[in-house]
Amino acid sequence: MLVRKSAFARIDLTTVKPPPVNPSDGGGRNPPSPGHHAMAMPTLANPHRCRSHTLFALGFRPFYLLAAGLAAAWIPLWVGVWHGHLELPTGFGPVAWHTHEMLFGFTAAVLVGFLLTAIPNWTGRPTVTSAPLGGLAALWLVGRVAMLTGGALPWQAVALVDSAFLPLAALAMLPPLVAAGNKRNIAFPFVLIGLGAANLALHLDAAGVIAAGPEVTRGVLGILTLILVVMGGRVIPFFTRNRLPAAGAGTDKRLDKLAILATALAVVLSVAAPMTMMSGLAALAAAVALTARALPWKPWATRGVPMLWVLHAGHAWIAAALLLRAAADLGFTLPGSAADHAFTIGGIGVLTLGMMARTARGHTGRPIEATRLMTAAFAILNLAALVRVLGPMVAPDAPGVIGVSGVLWALAFTLYLIEYTPILTNARIDGRPG
Repeated sequence: MLVRKSAFARIDLTTVKPPPVNPSDGGGRNPPSPGHHAMAMPTLANPHRCRSHTLFALGFRPFYLLAAGLAAAWIPLWVGVWHGHLELPTGFGPVAWHTHEMLFGFTAAVLVGFLLTAIPNWTGRPTVTSAPLGGLAALWLVGRVAMLTGGALPWQAVALVDSAFLPLAALAMLPPLVAAGNKRNIAFPFVLIGLGAANLALHLDAAGVIAAGPEVTRGVLGILTLILVVMGGRVIPFFTRNRLPAAGAGTDKRLDKLAILATALAVVLSVAAPMTMMSGLAALAAAVALTARALPWKPWATRGVPMLWVLHAGHAWIAAALLLRAAADLGFTLPGSAADHAFTIGGIGVLTLGMMARTARGHTGRPIEATRLMTAAFAILNLAALVRVLGPMVAPDAPGVIGVSGVLWALAFTLYLIEYTPILTNARIDGRPG
C-alpha cells in the first residue's frame, strides 16, 4: 500500500494541552508530550506561516502525498515501457527499474511516513519536522528523478543519492526511540538501514559490479512481508475491536507468534533455498498460519466498514501470495510473477492504501470513515491485484492484462490524491498541531 479547513485563533501553544493519543493514528500507546507539539508545528500566532509549513508538520503528510503521486504516475510509465510505446533513460533494465521504484520509491515513502508519524505516539518524543522533514522528502524526490534519468548520469552519483534516503530516515527515527527506551520498536530503524544496504546492492548489480539482483530482491520482498505481518497483527485486530466491539474480534497470541515465526522461516528459505520443496512447504505453512490467526479477527464482520475490510483484504493477499509461492516451489505450473504481484499489489498496495487513508484522517482530526471515493479506490485496487494475478492464469495470451491492472492501480491512487491532497496540505480541522 496515499480536506482540511482550519480557523486559527491567536493562542500560545504553551497553553494547549496535548491531545489524547488516538491508537488509530499509528498504533501508539504513549501520548505525545507538549514539547512534541510545540516543535511539530510553528506557533499559531501566525496563521499564514502555519499554513505554509503544514505540509512538513508531521511525516505522513509529505510522504503519503509523494507515494501516491509516484504510484499514480510511474505505473502508467511502466505500462508504456512494457508495451513498447516508451523508452525510459534509466540506468536499470526496464523490469529492474519498475521493481526498484515500487519497492524503494513507493513502499519506502509510505513506510517512512508511517514510522515518522507513529514514533511520537510510541515514545512521547518528536521526530523530524519542518526543514529536516522537507530535506528528507526532497532527497526522496531527487532519488526518483535520478532513477528515471540515470542512464545519462554516473551510476555512482545515482546510487549515492538514491541509497542515502532510508539510512538518513532511520537516523531521524533513532533518537526518540533510544531516549524513550522503546525496545519494542527499536528494530525498525535498523530494518530501514538494512533495506538501504539492499538498495545499494541493487545499484551495484545494475552497474555490473556484483551479480546479486534476484537474491537481493527476494530478500527485500521477504523483509517487507515480515514487516507487514508483524504490523498487521498489531493494528488490524485492534482497529476491528475498537470499531466493532459487538463483533467480538480478538487475538490468539499463540497463533500470532506462530504466524510470525512461520513467515520468518518462509522468508529465509525463499532466499537461501528458493524453488525447493523446503521453501514451498515453509511458504505453505506460513499461508495456513496467517489464515488461522486472522480468523479470531472476525474479518467477515467488517464487510460494511471499508476502513476495516481493506486492511483485512490486504492481510489476506499476503496469505494468498505465500500460497502461490508454495504452489510454484512445489512444482505447480503458475505464471512466474503471480506470487510477487499478489504480495506487491495486493499485500503492499491494498494495506498501504488503507493505512494511508486511515492515518491521514486520524492525524488531521477527522472521523475515520471512508467516503464513497475511497471505498471505490479500495475496491479498484483489489481488482487491480485480481487482474494482475489471475489474468495470466485465465488468459495467458491476453496482451492487455498488465495494462488493465496498471490503469486500475493508477486510478486507485489518483482517487486518493483527489481526496487527500487537501487533507495532507491543510491544517488539522481541530486546530491542534500535527
